[in-house]
Amino acid sequence: MTVDYSRYKLWERELIFGERHKDLPQGNYAILWEDPADPDEPAKITRPSPTWLAMAMHGGILPPVEIYHAIAKDGDKVSPINKFLLHKLPPVGPMTEEEAMEYLVKKDIPPRVWRDYKGNRQILKIIPVSMVPQDRSNRNAWRIEQEAA
Repeated sequence: MTVDYSRYKLWERELIFGERHKDLPQGNYAILWEDPADPDEPAKITRPSPTWLAMAMHGGILPPVEIYHAIAKDGDKVSPINKFLLHKLPPVGPMTEEEAMEYLVKKDIPPRVWRDYKGNRQILKIIPVSMVPQDRSNRNAWRIEQEAA
């Protein structure tokens, strides 16, 4: 039995999907990024939850990423139209894991990192999880290695 997730609000889609799909594997990628607004901070790691990644790859659940940008522009006062659109815009189709990671960059990483940065350093990479060090003892010194052009 296939669920038509577009009939539900976003939070309901996530709940229904999560109840139907348990014990999902972790994804193969992580987002490694540095914040140009705080250059002294160590590099950050962002990984999707297994449920979110499975929803993105399943398709028909997540709204277009642009609605999150419209909501962010609203600031503290989210317009009723944008709240409505979050739940009513047609969901995006199935994504590959790589496309899901790009969606996540645009959804959860500040635009100053992925869109507005004009510097000459690389401050964002999508990397295999195997490249994330298991030893976290030097976590506060992590930086993105700069490759010579």
